[in-house]
Amino acid sequence: MLATAASAPLEASTIVLDFEGFADSTNLTTQYPGVTFTDATVISAGISLNEFELPPYSGTNVVFDDGGPISIAFATPVLSFAAYFTYYEPINLAAFDAVGNEVASATSAFSINVACGDGPPCLGDPGSSPNEFLEVALDTGISTVIITGDPNGSSFTLDDATYTTATPEPATGGLLLAIVLATTTLVKVIFRRRPYLS
Repeated sequence: MLATAASAPLEASTIVLDFEGFADSTNLTTQYPGVTFTDATVISAGISLNEFELPPYSGTNVVFDDGGPISIAFATPVLSFAAYFTYYEPINLAAFDAVGNEVASATSAFSINVACGDGPPCLGDPGSSPNEFLEVALDTGISTVIITGDPNGSSFTLDDATYTTATPEPATGGLLLAIVLATTTLVKVIFRRRPYLS
């Protein structure tokens, strides 16, 4: 029965971090359980965020790379990580396993994808639009992601960071096996106590 429970399939859970509810200029670190941010600061539309060039994907808050690449470490490895990025520099999203090996990466499609703001001239590359979706995934687990634009920071915003965790599904096969074994054992006990039934 232990072997059956240990080999139970995994069920994926998706978690979205939208950064709403934080005050403008909040240094994001460990406010989300099981997730540690480095070099990430929340900024809000109408306050520190220039939402005309860097519009949020949802709500009014985003995170920007404050002083260097944003690092996000997960207490338990995740199956995937994704977010919406608006940037002044090309973005590289790199995923690392528990021992620090780079295991997956994604690169922005453009050099700059900020919104047009007040109108022409527009800074964004032709064909680009804000909030480009980038994702990395690995079945064996991602422990850390590092998002790099300008190495000195202040080059991109990210919104709606999404990650997928894996949790064991209830072992229905194991439960069925346990019921069959229990029933068989019970029948054997009954037959031993009542030999006239055999």
